[in-house]
Amino acid sequence: MTSLTRILAQGRWETRLLLRNGEQLLLTIVIPLGLLLVLALTDVLPQTTGGDTVAASLATVLAVSVISTGFTSLAIATGFERRSGALRLLATTPLTSRELLFGKAGATVVVTALSGGLATLLALILGWRPTPSALVVPVLVLLGVAAWAPWAFVLAGTLRAEAVLAVANGLFLVFLLFGGVVIPAASLPDLLGAVVPYLPSGALVEALAASLGGTAVPAMAAGVLIAWSALGTLVATRTFRWT
Repeated sequence: MTSLTRILAQGRWETRLLLRNGEQLLLTIVIPLGLLLVLALTDVLPQTTGGDTVAASLATVLAVSVISTGFTSLAIATGFERRSGALRLLATTPLTSRELLFGKAGATVVVTALSGGLATLLALILGWRPTPSALVVPVLVLLGVAAWAPWAFVLAGTLRAEAVLAVANGLFLVFLLFGGVVIPAASLPDLLGAVVPYLPSGALVEALAASLGGTAVPAMAAGVLIAWSALGTLVATRTFRWT
């Protein structure tokens, strides 16, 4: 069995586990769809752009879906698998740690794509109409997962499961509120707003908002996502532990 075959097999198994978990589906599908309705139909929260409200709301929701699935849920699930000994059993198979990480990341991409597809369908119902620039969105979502997933493995592979639960949920809220996701950088204090574009959360929202709003994706935003992905992959492969 080749390395790619093992990755695909692990990815299919992880995808089935995710789709059978009601709590995961609530976090990755139901909550983002509810958030899209709130952002698109009310003015409770500021929008990331001043143009198409639904497009801006969809960009926010896609970013929330990527972070919740590709970071928070992935970190917590992997952390508890490590504590329960499930990863220890996998370590006795030919599956390597790198193959495990890629398999889990692949499952995350599938579930995120499902969530994003449903959110896009809802946005179309709400009146959003895609432009040619929106064709880049799947690539941006993939870049987003690549930027966030390695850091989930860093947490899950170095901290105790209870600590992973607390830290992952805490960081999720911090990035949503102060990372340029729900509250745009322009509405944050000057110092914090200047940092947001260099965070994976701010860069992802900026790229998605541009693409969904009909403009070109800023090169810096794409570069930031690639940099976080490369750094995270390097750290994760060097620090991840099975036990």
